[in-house]
Amino acid sequence: MQVNRLILGAAVAATALLSACGTSEGAPAAQPATSTTTTTTSAAPTTMVQPTTTTVEPTTTTTTVAPTTTRPTTTTTKPKPTTTTTKPKPKPTTATPKPPPPPAIAGVPCASTVDACIDLSANKTWLLKDGKVVYGPAPITSGRPGYLTPPGTFRVQWKDIDHKSREFNDAPMPFSVFFNGGIAFHQGSLSAKSHGCIHLSAAAAKTYYNALAVGDVVQVVP
Repeated sequence: MQVNRLILGAAVAATALLSACGTSEGAPAAQPATSTTTTTTSAAPTTMVQPTTTTVEPTTTTTTVAPTTTRPTTTTTKPKPTTTTTKPKPKPTTATPKPPPPPAIAGVPCASTVDACIDLSANKTWLLKDGKVVYGPAPITSGRPGYLTPPGTFRVQWKDIDHKSREFNDAPMPFSVFFNGGIAFHQGSLSAKSHGCIHLSAAAAKTYYNALAVGDVVQVVP
């Protein structure tokens, strides 16, 4: 209802204005209506924010180091006992004199230490025992040219009482005493030369066969 009244009032005012425009002579000029709008802006008071100052108290760290007490180390080195080894002085060596060679046996050209002696140039042989002649001299024949009996010192190797020579058509060699390979004392002809062996009479051959043993020394001199 109030709005309607406002509208009606506005219409009446407008009619009055229109009437005045028709009779404008002598009427004062209408002043333009000045609408002054005053805008009042109320600024909210500004609150100054005070800066916050944070005071950090310094932290004092106190480290207490316990004093280290180093005890002096005393190292005692015991001297090692010195062992003195006294080497015994070598006793003076007394040279043992070599026993003198046994005296030569008269008429026998071999050493007195051998067991049998053969003298090729004299065509004789002996049996010895402890530096003495126990048999002989006995006559012999030895090797012919081309089959000479070699001189030297030898040892009895083996014996065969009824040996036969395979090399010479099974020739009989009774009472054989071998002392140098195929060379032996044995019963054989005292008038004919041999093929290197020492021919003895039947009695002498048997005596040598019984007297000499394997290992006995036989010396042959030229």
